[in-house]
Amino acid sequence: MSPAPVVAPPDPGPTDRVRGWVVTLVVTAIAAVTRFVLLGYPTDAGTPVFDEKHYAPQGWQVLTSGGWIEDNPGYGLVVHPPVGKWMIAFGEAIFGYNGWGWRAASAVAGTVLVLLVIRIVRRMTGSTLVGALAGILLIADGVTFVSSRVAMLDIFLTLFVVAAFGCLVVDRDDVRTRMYAVYAAGRIGDSTFGPRLGVRWWRFGAGVLLGLACATKWSGIYVVMFLGLLSVAFDVAARRSHGVRRPWLGALVRDVAPALYALVGIPLIVYLLSYTPWFASENGVDRHAVGTDIGHDGTWSFVPDALRSLWYYSGNVLEFHSTLTNSAGNLHPWESKPWTWPMGLRPMLYYFADGETVSGCGESECVKAVMLVGTPALWWLAFPLFLWALWRTLVRRDWRWAAVLVGYGAVFLPWFATLDRQMYFFYATALAPFLVMGVALALGEALGRGSASVDRRRIGLLAVCLYVGVVVANFVWLWPILTGLPITPEMWQRQLWLPSWH
Repeated sequence: MSPAPVVAPPDPGPTDRVRGWVVTLVVTAIAAVTRFVLLGYPTDAGTPVFDEKHYAPQGWQVLTSGGWIEDNPGYGLVVHPPVGKWMIAFGEAIFGYNGWGWRAASAVAGTVLVLLVIRIVRRMTGSTLVGALAGILLIADGVTFVSSRVAMLDIFLTLFVVAAFGCLVVDRDDVRTRMYAVYAAGRIGDSTFGPRLGVRWWRFGAGVLLGLACATKWSGIYVVMFLGLLSVAFDVAARRSHGVRRPWLGALVRDVAPALYALVGIPLIVYLLSYTPWFASENGVDRHAVGTDIGHDGTWSFVPDALRSLWYYSGNVLEFHSTLTNSAGNLHPWESKPWTWPMGLRPMLYYFADGETVSGCGESECVKAVMLVGTPALWWLAFPLFLWALWRTLVRRDWRWAAVLVGYGAVFLPWFATLDRQMYFFYATALAPFLVMGVALALGEALGRGSASVDRRRIGLLAVCLYVGVVVANFVWLWPILTGLPITPEMWQRQLWLPSWH
């Protein structure tokens, strides 16, 4: 008999495909109900609330300008790329300029985000149950819930980042399937670098999505860097585990250049394509900066005028963001710094109304508020959870925890480089899906392996059900201040659990 193969065949993943999609769609439908119910409420006397006042009118301007650009000179400077505002404009095109219209795209994005997290976690754990638990936890997260119900850009950035992350997880599995086919054919040693892997469409898709993230908010650039390194790390691990003699050099020779093309070149192309209406316009902001604000000659005169004008415009945007600092006197009562974000210690008040004009709580005085606050039963576990993640990554070499850490770090760590900048908790929206993925991985470990004893599985299932029940109950308790329902002043005070929430 021939010896057993040294390399195990790739994990086929969950085999319950039909049940997996049924569960996914049911949980996603529940997410849709929570995201769309009372979506047009509240408004500020029929106008947008908080920073919706920037993006809802800009989306409407994009829709009605005739050229899908913001050409209203009253804006002065448009400080974010166009894709997020296009998304808002699509909703306004369907429902009109009202609360439903300017929030509809956010609700769709928040619903699709739940579907993606379910499928990503299901693939990473091989369990439809754990994937469903991840979806339920994300439904019950206050941050993604509120972000899905306001016309702001962060939910779109989060959607594109998580989708790109999911593409790279699928690409990892696809690479290992291809590598095993070469190994099983006895050709793994034909080159010290290992085999070429051909076109990798999932990684290409990740590049497109990262380009859309950057074309929504510039903070997507950091995600490009982190996920690019994660993809190469996946490649090194795949070559090493399949017996390639020089896995690091093999990844350098075979994988780095295609990765740069897919995860740097493609995002750049997508980003530039997002400005196609601006290039085609005559009255876009700084569209004809060359010839008016800067000359046609100089070191960079060989660059087309349109690209030079975009560079000039981008420089003005960068200057705006770089001067939006505390030291320059830019202060806000609800500002927060990134070290408070993992536990949501300083939430964000989006809307507040009280006095005689507010009724409906059953008493003479009522309060209505919408607060961006992370469900404590989820967010307050962040630090112990990610200490566990580090242990699983460094000691157990568990790629799933490593991937979640990279994703979380991509949307968190870069903010520490600019601490003087004015910052808000809504920048932490993209943390939530990766936090939920980590919690779901921990719940999967609490459930135990399929080979565990019946009693062990029962105890694990009981503990998991109790925890998920606590998260859902916590979310239900916060519901009035997540949706702006009328409550008494006493109830409002009971909702504010920490002094920093005031």
